Amino acid sequence: MKFDVVFSPLGLTPGEVQGRTVFVIDILRAGTVMCAALAHGARAVLPVADTEEALRLSQTLDRDDVLLAGERNCVRIPGFALGNSPIEMTEAAVRGKTLILTTTNGTRALLATQGAQSVFVACAANLTLAGARARAAWEGDHDLLVLCAGREQRFALDDAYCAGRLIAAAIGGKRRVRGLNDSAAACLDLVRRYGDRWERPLASSQSGQDLIALGLRDDVRDSGRADAYPVLPAFQERRVTIAGERAP
Repeated sequence: MKFDVVFSPLGLTPGEVQGRTVFVIDILRAGTVMCAALAHGARAVLPVADTEEALRLSQTLDRDDVLLAGERNCVRIPGFALGNSPIEMTEAAVRGKTLILTTTNGTRALLATQGAQSVFVACAANLTLAGARARAAWEGDHDLLVLCAGREQRFALDDAYCAGRLIAAAIGGKRRVRGLNDSAAACLDLVRRYGDRWERPLASSQSGQDLIALGLRDDVRDSGRADAYPVLPAFQERRVTIAGERAP
C-alpha cells in the first residue's frame, strides 16, 4: 500500500497514475475555483490545456449554457467571461452553467491523471470531505497519489502544505506510517512547521505573493477558508462534477 506525493506533473509517468486513487491539488487557485463553482450550482467544469482548445470546445456546445473561464500569469484571459478567482464563482454567475476552464497549472495537472482509478480535487475549501475520502481509500488498502499542480512545473509551498493537510487527515494524525514516499513525509513536516492555520503558508508562498502583488489578496484569503465550499469534485470523462453526480 503506497501513499505518494508528486510536486508537479513534470515527469509524471503513466505507471505512477495507473489504477490509483488520485487527489489533485492546486489551492491557488484552480482547485478552489472548481469547488466554489460546483458548490454554487455549476453543472460541470471542463478542464482544457490552453486557450485555443477552450475556444474550440465552446463552439461545439450550447453557448447559452457555457462560460469560458481561466487565466494566464494570474490574469483573466481576454474575452473570457470569468477568470480563475473563487470569488467570481457566485451563484448568479455560474448556476446551471458548464465552465470551460484553462489555467497555467491546475487544469494541466488534472489532464495528467489519465489511467487513474478515480480522481478528486482537494483544497482547503473541501478538506474535510477530501480527507474523509482519502482516509477511506487508505484504510481500504488502495494506493494513493497526491498530485500537486505546482508552480511552473516546480515545487509550490502552498500545494505541498495542502498535501500535508490531506495526508494528515487520511492517516488520522499519526506521525509516521509505512508506505509514504519522501515527498509525502516532507509535506507532513510542513504541517508541523506551519500548524493548522492556512494563512501563513498560502500568503508566504511565491504563488500567494504573486497574487497579492496583483491586488488579489482576497483570493488568497478565500482559498484558505477551511470547508468554505464543501463539495468533492471528481474528474471523469474529462468533466469535473460533484462526486456521485454525472453531468448530462
